[in-house]
Amino acid sequence: MEERRLVTMSRRSLLAMAGASAATTLLGQNAAYPEDEEAQPIVASPARPIHTSFPPLKNVDAGVLNVGYAEVGPHDGLAVVLLHGWPYDIYSYVDVAPLLAAKNYRVIVPYLRGYGTTRFLSSTAVRNGEQAAIAVDIIALLDALKIKKAIFAGYDWGARTVDILAAVWPERCKAIVAVSGYLITNLKAQQQPLPPQAELGWWYQYYFSTERGKRGYDQNRHAFNKLIWKLASPKWNFDDATYDRTAASFDNPDHVDIVISNYRWRLGLAPTEPKYQNVEDKLQAAPTISVPTITIGSDFDGAAADGAAYRKFFTGKYSHITLKGIGHNVPQEAPDIFAAAVDKASSA
Repeated sequence: MEERRLVTMSRRSLLAMAGASAATTLLGQNAAYPEDEEAQPIVASPARPIHTSFPPLKNVDAGVLNVGYAEVGPHDGLAVVLLHGWPYDIYSYVDVAPLLAAKNYRVIVPYLRGYGTTRFLSSTAVRNGEQAAIAVDIIALLDALKIKKAIFAGYDWGARTVDILAAVWPERCKAIVAVSGYLITNLKAQQQPLPPQAELGWWYQYYFSTERGKRGYDQNRHAFNKLIWKLASPKWNFDDATYDRTAASFDNPDHVDIVISNYRWRLGLAPTEPKYQNVEDKLQAAPTISVPTITIGSDFDGAAADGAAYRKFFTGKYSHITLKGIGHNVPQEAPDIFAAAVDKASSA
């Protein structure tokens, strides 16, 4: 999960629509989206799930992993890769994927390392959750599936990965959709303290920096992550069945190690794995993103929801959506709007 940003900024939005119903119209359009069009925030209510399962999952060896993934839509369609975050999984996209498949996209939804059916190929591989490792995993997945170029969309860890892919491998990205905007971690900036209210939102990261926190997460991962869901999306009245479908992915044998590694690395408490140092060096320079981009801000982002704080990092065709009434898990809470944004991005 990503921390809230406590900054002040002006309102920007891509889509001048009053609610989720307008997303259906967008899915029927394919016009170029406007540059920084001013509009009112979209007021939406978290959706009730329509779908509860994917077709039988697939697996493929890719880089250091055997990746488990869902695939829907025509094999020859434009590829869309949807990336989840923590503590979530592929079911964040269980309603988004069929919407995009109906528009003839080839939709790929992989479990990240440490989740679901994804496994390391070697028992001796470093269980590393740093940002560069996860991005390299997705490039390896593209290569394994013989996908030269795709639209990438994500939130939380997934949005960070989408940003990295666009910054480091723009030739593999047709366009991106990133919830919470520019999330590439700068380790030097991470060492700077924030106001107390912002630091409070990071409590779980500090907890994970201790061995007690690692044991506590391991022993209580089901209850722990359900609490995070409620804190991150207070207006989303999800039921136990919805949560439990995702919670099964936390039983992955590498899950705890990957999560702990991710958050300790961000705080400078875990080293960069040498094999990813070259990518990480590029990321520490705060690279800009030139590929066509749609960013999405939600209630979770607080004052940063309008996107002004990170606008400067996107130098290509760009628009922003601001959602009101929606929490952190945007694709599962507002699948119509998220799918519409992906479809709109494809017009670039």
